[in-house]
Amino acid sequence: MQHTTQVLKLLKTGSRLQRVASSSATVQKRICIIGAGPAGFYAAQYILKHLDDSQIDIVDKLPVPFGLVRFGVAPDHPEVKNVINTFTKTAENSRVRFIGNLSLGTDFTVEELRAKYHAVLLTYGAEKDRKLNIPNETLRNVISAREFVAWYNGLPGFENFSPDLSGNTLTILGQGNVAMDVARIVLSSVDELKKTDITEYALEALSRSKIKKVLLVGRRGPLQAAFTIKELREMLKLPNCCTTWRMNDFRNVAEALPELQRPKKRITELMLKSLSEQSTSPSSVGSFLPIFYRSPVKVIGSDRVHSVEYTINNLVDNRAVPTGQKESIETDLVCRSIGYISTNVDKDLNFDDHKGCISNVAGRVLKKSLTGSDQTIDDIEDKFEKGLYTSGWLATGPTGVILSTMNNSFGVADLICKDFHNNVVRVTEAKPGLELAGRQVVSWNGWKAIDKEERRRGADRGKPREKVVRLDEMLRIAEGK
Repeated sequence: MQHTTQVLKLLKTGSRLQRVASSSATVQKRICIIGAGPAGFYAAQYILKHLDDSQIDIVDKLPVPFGLVRFGVAPDHPEVKNVINTFTKTAENSRVRFIGNLSLGTDFTVEELRAKYHAVLLTYGAEKDRKLNIPNETLRNVISAREFVAWYNGLPGFENFSPDLSGNTLTILGQGNVAMDVARIVLSSVDELKKTDITEYALEALSRSKIKKVLLVGRRGPLQAAFTIKELREMLKLPNCCTTWRMNDFRNVAEALPELQRPKKRITELMLKSLSEQSTSPSSVGSFLPIFYRSPVKVIGSDRVHSVEYTINNLVDNRAVPTGQKESIETDLVCRSIGYISTNVDKDLNFDDHKGCISNVAGRVLKKSLTGSDQTIDDIEDKFEKGLYTSGWLATGPTGVILSTMNNSFGVADLICKDFHNNVVRVTEAKPGLELAGRQVVSWNGWKAIDKEERRRGADRGKPREKVVRLDEMLRIAEGK
């Protein structure tokens, strides 16, 4: 009798599991991705390939897709933007819907999304500046690289940003690739920039620029510089521009070469080669001066910047340690380029304000009551918000290049697929997705209308495109008006 009861229980359990499995197989798996940049598109690409019956909505607060590829990549790097072709194929898949002009935190909440989708992936990036927190940082003529890049790349809201390029010297604080982009754009020939998709208003301002000297200042040494060899080569080959290094910054650098990994060794050898070939009396129109072992401690000026005061550092265990010695260097414009942080757009998110990203483990968002590195993945029900994920800079902080973002997003997308397959995310009922009635949204066809108009305007000027930068104009074009 007991055996019969156990068999009946097993049959009942098996029948129930079979119904759940059957239901999961027939109900479409609805996934919402917030953010139409590289992180969002790479995740969508992976999910489409590995999760059958999935329907994906990619939502962005702007009417146009591609995020950092459109608004962050330098205009003279068109080859980096070729990834847009892959993203377009993803967006035009019948299982994907692009929804532009809707903003998390304004038009809907995370709680609402979780009610309308089986899984939600947050990838809205990092759009706030890190600050130096030094005296006079808010002086006129202290700007951020984020603002400058947004200005020349046509991010809506920055068309009236007006950097003062009337002085001779620009100081960039930071030595990453974004800092190098800013330096290169400022020192490049306007005739060369005319062939790119740089905004017409930025091109006009750069044609009147008086800046001839760009300082690129970092707190550590040449071996710790964050720019890549590609960026350095471009600066060294820039026409009518001379790169000048400080000899003292390279003490003991050549001796360290044998111990370096190949990528770092190659870029260090390139710096040493350039140092050995530099002229003592450069005759070029522009000059590029990388400066190492300096941390800014004060911006000097009353109404506007006159100079920056630095503490001189030594390197101890790969850390910049102040020596107590100071140096002041005159400048007319300061551009802060020390990184971005994400912002919290929803009160229900477990957001780490110090790190500037969502608290997560491998892409799974931790419950708001939980923080810290001691959280494990063992008890998913207790530790994580079921069906809520994050990837890209919102998850990791603003590190790496687009390839890094791809790898991170593929990893999180794989986790999402496994959670569906393992019934961690249960698909027991249909989900409706976002209700769009009454909202002014931009579809993929709307974006294609904007894209077509931008290409037309660009062709008139001999450029790949002339970006539409005003939101109201974007919406009008998307609606066919």
